[in-house]
Amino acid sequence: MVKYSSQMLNRTFAALADPTRRRILAHLARGDRCVTHLARPHAMSLPAVSKHLRVLEKAGLLRRRRYGRVHEMQLEARPLKQAAQWVEEYRKFWEGSLDRLADYLEKTTQPPPKKRGK
Repeated sequence: MVKYSSQMLNRTFAALADPTRRRILAHLARGDRCVTHLARPHAMSLPAVSKHLRVLEKAGLLRRRRYGRVHEMQLEARPLKQAAQWVEEYRKFWEGSLDRLADYLEKTTQPPPKKRGK
């Protein structure tokens, strides 16, 4: 099993736990955006959106570039890839466990063989 930084995974999953932050990441997946553009679809103040952006930034999920007073955000997908790999390893584990359970149930729930001659 590959080792992952516990702190990095904790920050990634904590950041992804919020639907607003997931929507922000979805917007950034389509291209770089300035903060005001990211704030438009959300019914919240610019400072509130900025707090969400800081959480995403601390998790390493986005990168901020400044052009004078304009802050442009860019998606950083590496932490998402690491989280997906971590989840994938557990998916393989559970699929294997479920396959073994299915085999066991198939063997133990078959009707007994019929006896001949009586």
